[in-house]
Amino acid sequence: MAKPAFDTLRALAIASQALGFILIITLETIMGDAARYWQGWTLAAMVAAALCIALVRLYRRNKARKALARRLADDDGDA
Repeated sequence: MAKPAFDTLRALAIASQALGFILIITLETIMGDAARYWQGWTLAAMVAAALCIALVRLYRRNKARKALARRLADDDGDA
């Protein structure tokens, strides 16, 4: 099974992390030391997004693995 040329989850992960880092830097620039609280929440949101993306990737991989095993079992049963 060939991998697709464009991985949507990878692009989503990269975009969310880039957006988070841009937001952290922007908060520091605009608010100075008062931005620490908001930067912490931004970092927490970045980690939560990364964990959600990892769980979706794991779910898709397991689903594909089960489908492949089912297909192989059906092929063995036909022979």
